[in-house]
Amino acid sequence: MAVTKQTEIKALPPERGDTPHHSCHVYYGYGKGKTTCCIGLAIRALGACKRVALVQFDKGYDGETEHYSERRILRSLEGMKLHPTGCERMREDGSFRFGVEPQDLEESKRGFELAENLIREGNQDLLILDEVLAAVAYDLAEQEDVMRLLDAYDANRQCELVLTGHKVWDELIDRADLVTEMRKVKHYYAKGTPARLGIEF
Repeated sequence: MAVTKQTEIKALPPERGDTPHHSCHVYYGYGKGKTTCCIGLAIRALGACKRVALVQFDKGYDGETEHYSERRILRSLEGMKLHPTGCERMREDGSFRFGVEPQDLEESKRGFELAENLIREGNQDLLILDEVLAAVAYDLAEQEDVMRLLDAYDANRQCELVLTGHKVWDELIDRADLVTEMRKVKHYYAKGTPARLGIEF
């Protein structure tokens, strides 16, 4: 069997499109694809030898059972820093725990503190705050918590910033540089198709 030699990836020269300008992206809505979009953007950035930090809200990890398949790969990629936050919501019997408990609020607070530190330190080229807007929608945080992150970001834009979740508000739209709505037109969930390994998680 022939063995293909891997080519070393080198950073693109500045004249190939690298600029000091940084923007704030928002991907929101009830359509499928927000996290998938962010993972694609992360892969693109890593391919350009950029550093990526991904903070995930309310997507806990107990250190043993991994419910999000993409994280198995992301942990192995050079230049990628993964920060899952949130408590485990899958019960042993396979059912899902809904609602907000004190430990969920503590984990949300930890996620926002982590995000703010990453923004201020600026040690990444791309910072993704996955489901940060869902944290607001599901009473794990307030709109003001997100806006404080944007205040810190706008004070010294050192990286590209991406926020995802279900709902947005007028002030957030005004502050963002790019806003994309993932609108559900049709979904196989409606016919009873369950979430599938490798497709939804």
